[in-house]
Amino acid sequence: MEFSNKYIVCFALALCLICSATVSSLAVVLKDKQEANKLLYKQMNVLRVAQLIETGEEPNPEKVARIFEDIEVLTFDQATGNPVEIRNVWKFNPLKISKTDEGGVDASDPRAKRVAIKRMPKTLLAYRVKTAGKECLVLPIYGNGLWSLLLGFLAIEPDTSKVVGITFYEHLETPGLGGEIENPNWKALWPGKLCFDEDGNPAVEVVKYGAVKNLATQVDGISGATITSKAVGNLVQLWLGDTGYGPFLRQQREAQR
Repeated sequence: MEFSNKYIVCFALALCLICSATVSSLAVVLKDKQEANKLLYKQMNVLRVAQLIETGEEPNPEKVARIFEDIEVLTFDQATGNPVEIRNVWKFNPLKISKTDEGGVDASDPRAKRVAIKRMPKTLLAYRVKTAGKECLVLPIYGNGLWSLLLGFLAIEPDTSKVVGITFYEHLETPGLGGEIENPNWKALWPGKLCFDEDGNPAVEVVKYGAVKNLATQVDGISGATITSKAVGNLVQLWLGDTGYGPFLRQQREAQR
């Protein structure tokens, strides 16, 4: 059977329109579910870094919601640490608002340049875990590694003295190299490290593989991934510093005294 060129073009166009409409409809229908899954994934990583669930455990949404009943979401002014009211904390994205004129300021800390952060958010959030025996503060952290933006969480003790844990839930670093920041064995090197020195400056740091001299503050870098692992150290120090969570954490230390 022969078809004219006009028929073929019209048929192809109609097929494209039908497929486009189908894909668009599915995107709209699934949007809420996709957003819910993203939120659940982020919440599970908060629970993991706070050691409220085991590594690899995949709790259902109901269990996550029950555990989060003992977690308070705090939103505050970066410069002062004073509370700031946010209408919907689950949609609040410090990284996104930092790129706006009203929501961010140019980064002044030299460590920001090392992890390719140009602007810091004016408003931050943290999670206060109140579960008995697991009390801690969970801080969202981010910065660039070798190839990609690293999104993660740092958990510290309520008095801000020591690290409880660290995790990264999104990145595009090379598997087997920079991707080893997800390796449980490397993450296990972080708990117990001192967050600050006697003067209140960020103390925990990542050093080149095999170069640890101070077990209280230094984390061994990843062999073959020095740039990525040292970037983690830089971004942790950045967020613990005065242009990150510093003012808020000073308030927390005072409250513990």
